[in-house]
Amino acid sequence: MVTILTGGQWGDEGKGKIISYLCLNDNPDIIARAGVGPNAGHTVVYKGKKYPLRLTPSGFLNKHARLLIGAGVLVNPDVILGEIKSLGIENRIGIDKRAGIIEQDHIERDKKSDHLATTIGSTGTGCGPANIDRANRSLKLAADIESLKPYLTDVPLEMNEAINAGKNVFIEGSQGFGLSLFYGTYPFVTSKDTNAGMACVDLGIGPRKVKEVIVVFKSFPSRVGEGPFPTLMSEAEAQRRGIQEFGTVTGRARRSGTFDFELAKYSAMVNSASQIALTCVDYFDRSYAGVREYDKLSPKMREFVEKVEREVDVPVTIISTGPDLEDTIDLREEKL
Repeated sequence: MVTILTGGQWGDEGKGKIISYLCLNDNPDIIARAGVGPNAGHTVVYKGKKYPLRLTPSGFLNKHARLLIGAGVLVNPDVILGEIKSLGIENRIGIDKRAGIIEQDHIERDKKSDHLATTIGSTGTGCGPANIDRANRSLKLAADIESLKPYLTDVPLEMNEAINAGKNVFIEGSQGFGLSLFYGTYPFVTSKDTNAGMACVDLGIGPRKVKEVIVVFKSFPSRVGEGPFPTLMSEAEAQRRGIQEFGTVTGRARRSGTFDFELAKYSAMVNSASQIALTCVDYFDRSYAGVREYDKLSPKMREFVEKVEREVDVPVTIISTGPDLEDTIDLREEKL
């Protein structure tokens, strides 16, 4: 069975937490990373310890799973090699030999570009310029980098052989629907598509292989960088609510807003969502943070969950009530 998880807003939805929860509980054989590259940060909190990740699949906490990075993902060798060493995953990670490589020149071009750095609000990690070179057919690939050779593999072959053998495969997307190059708030977007269909392309599997698509929505969405934000609240209001956050990669303050039901419905449509995971539901009432049973949520929390389900017309199956993996309500048995 193949499950894809993707972001439904502008990134920052809390995908890392949901991914890690599902990978520990569902025990997939393969956990594969799709998406753009190291411009996306996922933060995993487990038993009080934080793991900020940029390229490693967030489900790495499952020590039995094979970890894969697809050809559609841009790889900065310094970033991935550092994560491999610090996490101790040398013996179970594979990088597709056709993955594009980010070099120092790409990072410098990213940071020096007024358009990217100032107008668009790029993270400065070199992804945009690297994807330009990929389209120009001048980008180096992982197969060209000596230090990556111990980890190189054919990801589509591994993925399809596992799927055909009846194994459980989990695919992690990055960023979010609103940052899609095609369907997001152009030009304030990332340098490629970010949706579930693109995740299949990134990893070399066909759409008929996918059974579930989980779209993650944050109860109070946030956004790093420039671009439209129809439900934006003031910085003072965000501080008053105690929901101001900072980007994992950039450290920049995230803009926060209220839930955009119109955006959520359109995102679910384009991604063909079969499930919704809602994060930061505890922002409605901090005294209910960490609740792990649906019936014990406050009336305001339950009303919000039910409205999302009704308006978007997709079942809400996972509810996060805090940053730790254990602060999760899992309703899949009831709703699927």
